[in-house]
Amino acid sequence: MADTTTDQYDVVILGGGSGGYATALRGAQLGLSIALVEKDKVGGTCLHRGCVPTKALLHVGEIAGAPAEGSALGLDITLNSVDYSKVLGFKDKIIGRLYKGLQGLVKSAKVEYVEGYGKLTGTNTVTVETEGGTRTLTGKSVVLASGSFSKTLPGLELGGRIIDSEAALQLTDMPKNPIILGGGVIGVEFASVWKSLGAESVTIVEGLPHLVANEDESLSKALERAYKKRGIAFSLGVFFEKAEQTADGVKVTLADGTVYEGDYLLVAVGRGPNTKDLGYDEQGIEMDRGFVLADKQTLETNVPGVYAVGDIVPGLQLAHRGFAQGIFVAERIAGLNPAPIVESGIERITYCEPELGSVGLTEKQAKEQFGEEGVQSYEYNLGGNGKSQILNTTGFIKLVREKDGPIVGVHMIGTRVSELMGEALLMVNWEAYPEDVASLIHGHPSQHEAMGEAALALAGKPLHAHA
Repeated sequence: MADTTTDQYDVVILGGGSGGYATALRGAQLGLSIALVEKDKVGGTCLHRGCVPTKALLHVGEIAGAPAEGSALGLDITLNSVDYSKVLGFKDKIIGRLYKGLQGLVKSAKVEYVEGYGKLTGTNTVTVETEGGTRTLTGKSVVLASGSFSKTLPGLELGGRIIDSEAALQLTDMPKNPIILGGGVIGVEFASVWKSLGAESVTIVEGLPHLVANEDESLSKALERAYKKRGIAFSLGVFFEKAEQTADGVKVTLADGTVYEGDYLLVAVGRGPNTKDLGYDEQGIEMDRGFVLADKQTLETNVPGVYAVGDIVPGLQLAHRGFAQGIFVAERIAGLNPAPIVESGIERITYCEPELGSVGLTEKQAKEQFGEEGVQSYEYNLGGNGKSQILNTTGFIKLVREKDGPIVGVHMIGTRVSELMGEALLMVNWEAYPEDVASLIHGHPSQHEAMGEAALALAGKPLHAHA
């Protein structure tokens, strides 16, 4: 019979992804005794099977596109071949370095890392099945941070040539003509990287009217134009009906009878909360379709002393959101009074080519909140920005303000615009007025100079832009 041990801590955390490990590190920093339970690897999906590996591949794709750009600049550069095994090796090396560093941080913080399958077995108890036996961890507070999984559609079974994003990252050969079901962040990022690395054709199937449909409509339309130019095909507004695996590929049929054939079907229809069979229901945690309904102001569940962070909490499923929530919860448990997290103030970045960045309200959301006549917006075209012309990128920066009030939304598209999001984040969260930003001196020539130009225009004094 396996040994059973019981340990007591200030905080027991179930899940070692971005939200869980942030809770652990900040809690330990504040003098709390911490147990962090993880059945796989600390760092979770983002580090090992999501954000980091996809961005590594996107970087390789960016370099692969350099020869085509070089010929227009007088450089005789050719891309002779893509050694996909070395591409995967680069991705794995990046993950390995970050994983090693994170392990060191957890160890140095004196967090008790418990490797094994954990389950909530009491309102303040987590039972873990480890290689050495069963451990019962009791915490004055418990934080649920069990993350998410790749969803599929009813009747669409993953396996073989029908894959999710995690399986796509493990393919040993580059897809030649993949079909992607879902035109959200995951779908458009994989479309971008596969096209850059030499796929003959890439097709996105999206049932909604636009790609990246949660973004400001102006960004969606601009990305669609850019993808047409890149030769990435997409079907919009017609829903998926079925998929059949053939001897060497997949046949996808839409509701209107349209048929697409490819070598793989990537199912990128979003991520679901990983809460099944973890004991949450049994302990009386209030749930909705698998999500944990934590209080928006405190992130505490309906069970006192039990908190939830990350993808299992309804809202944006972003690693940096879970990370911030983890810090917030640790500080609340330690008796501090951190400011509640405002969901609309979290920046959103899609690392395709061209990149998308946004924070705050879309123009539509702003009009719903302030009225049709209560909103002003301005789009500054990157065609007027010197550095963007050097980078050979089209796109724009769009500022949305409450009429005669602060900037409430920033939306942008173009090469490398993710690097401009720091200023956008501060503008929205510090409720800056266009006049405030217009008075700041932005470096020339730089892409972030375009942010200043957009603010100048919205403040009523456009210079490198038409009124």
